[in-house]
Amino acid sequence: MKIPSTKAQGSGVSPAPGPDHRPESSPVPGSSPVPVPDPRRWLILAVASTAQFLAVLDLIAVNIAFPAIGADFRSASTAGLSWVLNAYTIVLAALLVPAGRLADETGRRRSFLLGMALFGLASVGCGAAPGLGWLIAARVVQGVAAAVVVPTSLSLALPAFAPREQATAVGVWTAVSAVAASSGPVVGGLLAALDWRWIFLINAPVVLGAVVAGLRLLPRTEPVRADQAAEPVRADNVRTEPVRTRAVRRLDPLGTLLVLVATGSLTTGCVQAPEWGYAAPATLAFLGVGVVAGALCAAHVRRHPDPVVDPALFRTRGFTTAALGLLSYFLAYSAILLAATWMFSGVWGYSTRRAGLAVAPWPLTVLVVSALSGRIVRALGERRGAVLGAVAFTAAPLWWLVAAGPSGDGAHYAAGFLPGLVLAGIGAGLYQPVMFAAAGLLPARRLSVGSGVLMMSRQGGTALGVAALVVVTGGARQPDLGDLRAGWVFAAVAAAVAALAGAVFRTADDTADDKAARRH
Repeated sequence: MKIPSTKAQGSGVSPAPGPDHRPESSPVPGSSPVPVPDPRRWLILAVASTAQFLAVLDLIAVNIAFPAIGADFRSASTAGLSWVLNAYTIVLAALLVPAGRLADETGRRRSFLLGMALFGLASVGCGAAPGLGWLIAARVVQGVAAAVVVPTSLSLALPAFAPREQATAVGVWTAVSAVAASSGPVVGGLLAALDWRWIFLINAPVVLGAVVAGLRLLPRTEPVRADQAAEPVRADNVRTEPVRTRAVRRLDPLGTLLVLVATGSLTTGCVQAPEWGYAAPATLAFLGVGVVAGALCAAHVRRHPDPVVDPALFRTRGFTTAALGLLSYFLAYSAILLAATWMFSGVWGYSTRRAGLAVAPWPLTVLVVSALSGRIVRALGERRGAVLGAVAFTAAPLWWLVAAGPSGDGAHYAAGFLPGLVLAGIGAGLYQPVMFAAAGLLPARRLSVGSGVLMMSRQGGTALGVAALVVVTGGARQPDLGDLRAGWVFAAVAAAVAALAGAVFRTADDTADDKAARRH
């Protein structure tokens, strides 16, 4: 998606102002003209952040309710239950970019409001599910809706801010995501203590409020046209890139299908391997289909004139590093979160409510660190800030590997598990904002698409992290402490890879776009 310019490139003439026209600030290098600050901009950001919060919360909160859902559907296997998690994450990851591009063609405001309404209806469907199949199907619809609202929310909020405020707006939007992810276990635990269905049903009034507020606050947007698709012109009349215009951007259904098949097949093979057998024909077939589909997708996007994921995005080295770093980080993140749930509810025998409260220090730490992360990153630099966050996150499962024991009394929790939760919160508060902000390394016309790719890394890492943990722990319905130790080793290795990505992360690139921005 792009923030459309209201001036036709190459014509030298501005179009007549429409009913929603507002004065624009002067163009800046590498970016499209943006509106003057909207007096309602913080309310607009609040509506957009609500969508982000719900989408992430429903991804994470279900983890804590995993045992309760399993108790209601006793005939389901662990691998089958895992699709309550994976159906949402896989669909969301596969559709983020094409859904964002569809919003460009149909209008972002319209897409956002329709996506929110669909998310609310799907949430009610999840809460009323009579069986596991129904629940998984409703989660698929939830994933489709979330894929529409997540990237669209950022592209609606950013134009309301002046350029000097946009970094702050992105920081708030990212912090909301981090807090939602970290508070998911607490919210999920409290609601699941009543009934796991409330995790979904509680979304309905929040969605209704967001839609009503969105109708009043969100700026009206029009589809991107040929004149809006042109590249921005710098103040010195030197274009940052050759101009390529097209009447309407085309979707890439084959590329989208290949992404979905690749991700779904690989995850299915990993999740079902303990039940089918690691060398079983079905397991190898799914893994093989996933690898082939991934290779075909890579070849397809190189040939397609407007692919689902533009390979040009990855010519910006810092952006590529961030995408890989987030993939590794969320492999560790989802594994740590699910392992903590199993530790509290299984090994230590905590109730659902107590398990949710036991995780509370994690989101509380994220809140504190997120408030200070801007100052910390400015003082240390983005690269060092990201490395510090990833190292803290790596230390969390290592601490549990050494200190966590079979007893879950207060003393063992305080000494054996609490420090790891604090370390994980520090890591989440520092690493995610730096890496998600890497979308800003791209030209402005690719901001939302770049954000969608980074979110694909998040969702793909989350789905594969859960699947990998199921494999590492042997597919046990309630893994014991020995199984969880193996899971913590996996999480530590994945987090260490994320730290390596942070160490080589670059905030500037050798592409023409970045050179032009630095010269300015």
